[in-house]
Amino acid sequence: MSTNGMTSWAVDLKDIAAIYPFQGTEVLLCIAGVVFWIGWHVLQLRGEATEVSHEMDADESGDKARAAIDRY
Repeated sequence: MSTNGMTSWAVDLKDIAAIYPFQGTEVLLCIAGVVFWIGWHVLQLRGEATEVSHEMDADESGDKARAAIDRY
């Protein structure tokens, strides 16, 4: 099974281009990685904001939650 079209390694490798699989997809994979990374941060911030708001709502005055946030 060959992912790069080579059938034999008995050639001079300097005459051959890249020999790894999925050649030419580096830019697409990099873009996908950056989009995933930014998306994960957005989802994480939303989840933490929701968690903090629930903690603030659970305490009637919010003093306990505010003190915990100010401590850090």
